Amino acid sequence: MTISRWDPFRDLSVLQERMNRLFEDAGRGWKGDEPSATTTWSPAVDIFETQDEIVVKAELPGVDRKDISLHLENNVLTLKGERRFEKETKEENYHRIERAYGGFSRAFSIPGTVDEEKIRAEYCDGVLKIALPKKEQVKPKQIRIAE
Repeated sequence: MTISRWDPFRDLSVLQERMNRLFEDAGRGWKGDEPSATTTWSPAVDIFETQDEIVVKAELPGVDRKDISLHLENNVLTLKGERRFEKETKEENYHRIERAYGGFSRAFSIPGTVDEEKIRAEYCDGVLKIALPKKEQVKPKQIRIAE
């Protein structure tokens, strides 16, 4: 059995090489003919409440209406869709690609006070607005005690 001297810096250099390879691979990101920006992204969402409803606004610029789906199940509102990379220009002509492309999914818990039958959504100028009307609150009933 050969005895070798342990060098802690050698282990660090091996770790550094592995990390460099990991970042280089992630930086390339080219799979087939799509740019590195075709990754999962998450659209910005504002949620606010008025007296009559809860409103969800999602910024979806460049997303076609047919590529958006909304589902409500077990008090969870799920917004899914995809922004597609359009190949109008050859990839070698791009100087920079910063916008993210690909599929997205967001899920939000909504309170039980929402009237599921009256939910409505509209999509205009890249902004999806979802209105979640509140149920009519049942007023307390006064019960008279018989004498």
